[in-house]
Amino acid sequence: MDIKKIMVIGAGQMGAGIAQVCATAGYAVTLHDQSEDALQQGIKGIERRFARSVEKERMTQEEMDAAVKQLTTASDLHAASDVDVVIEAAVEKMDVKKQIFQALDDIVPTHTILATNTSSLPITEIAASTSRPDRVIGMHFMNPVPVMKLVEVIRGIQTSDDTCMRIEKVAASLHKTTVEVKDFPGFAANRILMPMINEAITTVHEGVASKEDVDTVMKLGANHPMGPLELADFIGLDTCLYIMEVLYEGFKDSKYRPSPLLRQYVQAGWLGQKTGKGFYEYNR
Repeated sequence: MDIKKIMVIGAGQMGAGIAQVCATAGYAVTLHDQSEDALQQGIKGIERRFARSVEKERMTQEEMDAAVKQLTTASDLHAASDVDVVIEAAVEKMDVKKQIFQALDDIVPTHTILATNTSSLPITEIAASTSRPDRVIGMHFMNPVPVMKLVEVIRGIQTSDDTCMRIEKVAASLHKTTVEVKDFPGFAANRILMPMINEAITTVHEGVASKEDVDTVMKLGANHPMGPLELADFIGLDTCLYIMEVLYEGFKDSKYRPSPLLRQYVQAGWLGQKTGKGFYEYNR
């Protein structure tokens, strides 16, 4: 069956970005969130990014208008009753994701694939909460979604070859490059990235170098476009801490122990760009 209709759950930065690229590719997209305010903010953000693309001649006004027409919003999960794929981009908490997947399992058609944009949680466990574990898969987009080309496709032990093939085909239609990853804590991207960020934070905590110099080392010495502390602020320090805790709990290895300074910043509410202060300060 051809995939034509997609629901994206969660109208935050990631969900809105996923909805945007799906609509641009011609899919009929329903953006879902329990909050009407979040839905309106999500749609406004999408339209603002579209307008910027038109202004910079990355797309035509006609292409923008066509993409916008593909978008609808819904605060009721039953709007998923006729979709072919659901991509969940809700908060990174296992109990929340299980509740969503269990509810969807009773709503969507039997052929529907349930994908999660989780950055670290086990796909196998999420899949086991449904009656269709063979049609549950991880589809981890990178942030910001419209810009970043990578999608990690994560198979739970129950995920079928057909499900994997269909999701990789969807990702290709979004002009994304996929890598297939096994269901291990942190998958591939965050298993590599987060310990580097954590070590950068530890380097600052121990007084080895200032935050500015640590970022300069990685930008000029390793050709990274953004320093690890700048990147941590962009991702959100609470998200970084959560992923490090998933890695530490999953592998029981001290090399994944979260930096005390990272934990302290999160306790202080200094979460990065979204709160106006992290390792750096930002105008909100």
